[in-house]
Amino acid sequence: MAAAGWYHRDISQVVAEGLLAKAGRDGSFLVRDSESVKGAYALCLLFQRHVYTYRILPDDEGLLSVQTIQGIQVKCFRTLPDLIGAYQHPNSGLVTPLLHPVHRARPDEDSDGEDARGWGHTVPCPGAPPSSRTHIPQQLHQRLQEQVHSSPASDFMGFMAEYLTHHVQLDLEALCHGHPQLRHLSTALATACRALHSEIDFTLAGLETLARVFDPPVSPRSPAREQGFLGSDPDLELLLNKISAVNHLLSSLEKKVLKSLQETVTRHNLALPSVAVAPPPAARPLAVQNFEVKVGKSQRAALTVDVESGTVTVTKRGSGSPEEVIPQDKILQLIKYQSVQSKARLVCARDNQKSLSRDFIFPSARKREAFCQLLQLMKIQHSNLDEPELISVYVGTWNMGSAPPPRSLASWLTSRGLGRTQDETTACIPHDIYVIGTQENSLGDREWVEFLCASLKTLMAIDYRVVALQCLWSIKIVVLVKPEHQRRISHIHTSSVKTGIANTLGNKGAVGVSFLFNGTSFGFVNCHLASGSEKTHRRNQNYSDILHSLALGDKRLGGFDLTLRFTHLFWFGDLNYRLDMDVQDILTHVVKKEFQALLAADQLTLEREKNKVFLRFSEGDISFPPTYRYERGTRDTYVWQKSKPTGMRINVPSWCDRILWKSHPETHVVCNSYGCTDDIVTSDHSPVFATFEVGVTSQFVPKEAPGASPEALACIEWESIEVILKTSSRSKCYIEFHSYCLEEMQRSGENTFQNCDIPGFLKLGWSSKHLPVLNPILPDLEYLGDQHLLLSIKGVESCESYGECCLAVRSAIGSTAQQFETFLFHRGEETGSVRGWMRVRVPRGRCGTRERLYEWISFEEEDAEPAAEAPVRPKPPPQRLRSRPRSLPEPATGYTNPAYFIFEGVP
Repeated sequence: MAAAGWYHRDISQVVAEGLLAKAGRDGSFLVRDSESVKGAYALCLLFQRHVYTYRILPDDEGLLSVQTIQGIQVKCFRTLPDLIGAYQHPNSGLVTPLLHPVHRARPDEDSDGEDARGWGHTVPCPGAPPSSRTHIPQQLHQRLQEQVHSSPASDFMGFMAEYLTHHVQLDLEALCHGHPQLRHLSTALATACRALHSEIDFTLAGLETLARVFDPPVSPRSPAREQGFLGSDPDLELLLNKISAVNHLLSSLEKKVLKSLQETVTRHNLALPSVAVAPPPAARPLAVQNFEVKVGKSQRAALTVDVESGTVTVTKRGSGSPEEVIPQDKILQLIKYQSVQSKARLVCARDNQKSLSRDFIFPSARKREAFCQLLQLMKIQHSNLDEPELISVYVGTWNMGSAPPPRSLASWLTSRGLGRTQDETTACIPHDIYVIGTQENSLGDREWVEFLCASLKTLMAIDYRVVALQCLWSIKIVVLVKPEHQRRISHIHTSSVKTGIANTLGNKGAVGVSFLFNGTSFGFVNCHLASGSEKTHRRNQNYSDILHSLALGDKRLGGFDLTLRFTHLFWFGDLNYRLDMDVQDILTHVVKKEFQALLAADQLTLEREKNKVFLRFSEGDISFPPTYRYERGTRDTYVWQKSKPTGMRINVPSWCDRILWKSHPETHVVCNSYGCTDDIVTSDHSPVFATFEVGVTSQFVPKEAPGASPEALACIEWESIEVILKTSSRSKCYIEFHSYCLEEMQRSGENTFQNCDIPGFLKLGWSSKHLPVLNPILPDLEYLGDQHLLLSIKGVESCESYGECCLAVRSAIGSTAQQFETFLFHRGEETGSVRGWMRVRVPRGRCGTRERLYEWISFEEEDAEPAAEAPVRPKPPPQRLRSRPRSLPEPATGYTNPAYFIFEGVP
């Protein structure tokens, strides 16, 4: 096999089946990396319209063999091409011989010369003989030529062309013989970097001179300089030593100067003016806030919210009636109307066991939200809880355009500007967590973090703590938390993925951070995807690569789709999706603020509607103008023409900078703001912000010790499960059940029902006998209401996942089985659906529960005029949790998967 075109590396199972289906001939095959066993492969073979998958496993000596049916003698091979060649003959244990290799298609390249998956279809397969690598130098040289027009470093490119033409083959052969040093590449780089020597020598000499001014004895000098290295020694190690010396001098020079000046002051007894040391700023108390509202049809009143004292005062204008002071513990419920965004209702308790409902109409929806946020904050401050149940999360993204930031980031960090922004009464309320993502950030890592911390201290009078910093070239993500939350953060993981040229350069890619906040898992991903209006497919591929390669979260959940590993996942950055519309039409709609018309042409919106990317993610309403491409120094003008060596390039105004999120079902997350600044003008992008109210859990402490009595066990039972997979396979499957409420992973038996009559779909079923009864580690209702189950549908032969999903335990608690229905995902793609019946039994004596802080706020549609008085709402029955927090609106329609129409004949 000269080029091993049938080896497709790490493509997904769904992509492999699509390629085979397109080939259409019995005996068509390809090989991909195994998803279940590291270092193994999956042989995918088409026969009679169905795809059969065989695992190719290495033994301890590195020999490869195919797992086949019992009774067939195992054959071992040294290389993958040898194995493929042997199975091209009949009677080898496969369903049909390997007849027609399906080659890897060469992907398109984007405007920066970045290909979609690396080096195209000429990637050599593992263990391939030297003959399969003969065309690599030519291919690489051709790719280099395609980059030259956009690179000013022509001399450097000449050295690299020489290496690719004459020496890369030698390094490749050495690598195959176990010598990974790449000696010829090292020599080529050292030669190409000769010009750096003189520049560094010049800079290093100046720094050393300045250092000696303040340190008369001896300044640390590079050993290479003492030997007189001005002869441009091409040794790469020498160059690195020089760079290290420059780095050392730059980092130590400020300390050296400061120490020298301090010694001068002491030695000459110089008097310095005394400076009063200011105490660290204390957290600012919240000022009392007033809101003008209407009560009834025409009566005007003032609402005064005093968070510190925990009271709301109602003062009617011109009526002569006395003020009414409502303590926070008397407020039973706050209702936010969906149809009238400026209207809210307070339900308050009174001494005569009656409740009083009051409707208030605010001047704007933003004022209502500010009032609701203050009431929520009041409840939190006066709850006397040891651990928080509700936190606020700020997420910001900004492509800085390789320019220094302005002196103040106040508008960005306080969510003020355009779109859905924070009201001035709540803008300076500090958030619990700040997550800042930047792209094309030219500042040093330490400098950027210190600048953010100083900015927040100035604005909020709080010294925020750094949880994590992860960088990939100029892509950075910083996570900051309030000092009191630092002890609540654990299991911190960081990761990065390169998606630039050949997926090896970090000019494009993603950085991520994950952690636990008490018992709630968070994931944050900041990315910079491929640019260019015509590169939608490339951006989709970037997203898929990041989703597959970013190593975040619990390692035990590594087999699950990244979007299912966290209670809450936030994904943001310069996604670079553009508007497919004429630039003049875009400008006309922007002037008229007709953003809905623009969103109809937004590539990200269209790709999400086609289920290409960000499946089941949410995004706030966009009510701000496109954030790219502005003229630097102003926000009045878009600069949509850009001159390049290849000609004039059009960059239409677009919403490149976005913030999306995805959360487990039956959890609480509310987006309170989503917008951009209008006064930060150093970049051609405007900074974007979003703020969230997020429910969190803490370690549950049961009132009764686990196992204290034999009957104190909860159980999760299944009556049946039915799965529909988008696959051409006929494989038998089993289900894995994962959850933090289980001691270990549980597994079902093989499916008891199977139907593959509809081409491209496989319907599977399990009866209760073949499904495990799950016993959570704690049986308490309050604990189980916060738990989730992750299910993975895996093939018996391949042990690879066909799809995963997440189910909320809360929705199945009760005496009768409850039906569930949801989608299956794998590597960012929708791969099918699952439905069934489950029941969660909770023992008597463990049914106690309580209302969470975020459950006292509810969403309702407008209804008839309320009665002046109504009975106090009874508490929910203890044996049943609400299937959904009242703080979230109910979905408009029930879920129905179109795949079921195919099997059940529903029109």
